[in-house]
Amino acid sequence: MGKSFSFPMPQTIADTPAAKVTLGKPVVRYSLRARGDLSALNDALGMALSTEIGSCMQSEGLEVLCLGPDEWLILANAKRAGKLAAGFAQAAENQPLSLVDISAREITFEISGPNASDLMTIGCPRNIEAFPIGSARRTVFDGASVILWRDAPDRFRLDVWNSFAPYVAQTLATGCKELAQEIA
Repeated sequence: MGKSFSFPMPQTIADTPAAKVTLGKPVVRYSLRARGDLSALNDALGMALSTEIGSCMQSEGLEVLCLGPDEWLILANAKRAGKLAAGFAQAAENQPLSLVDISAREITFEISGPNASDLMTIGCPRNIEAFPIGSARRTVFDGASVILWRDAPDRFRLDVWNSFAPYVAQTLATGCKELAQEIA
């Protein structure tokens, strides 16, 4: 697992009646690129890789997002990460693939609350109401490249590169304050 680096940031970014923004727990992140027969990769994961862009798959300690026709983001707890790396190394003996540990590249903000979807519209050009629950997409948030996950009607995650994290955190905190004033 790569060493994680991030700017000093509080665990709770904002906590208002409208929405709450917190830092997500650190996870091991892998970028996987592969084509062709995916069966060896499916064996290493213990689940079949979806090729439907935006689809998310989960099993114990593991979450996989299809970002493109031959690209996946894998989030794993530390226990699963070591086994995955070994399984993919074995699969790479017979199939070209790229598995890169990107754990140190980004952090996750967790957004929840009755106005969480309104908060997302402050910086995201996507139609948040039409964004399917249980899916994720690459997008932008006020100009910063992010991966937006929708976990529930009122719960989102934003994976943000460390270099953009302070800016995105400030934008989210300001948005929470503004939304809280609107509902007060």
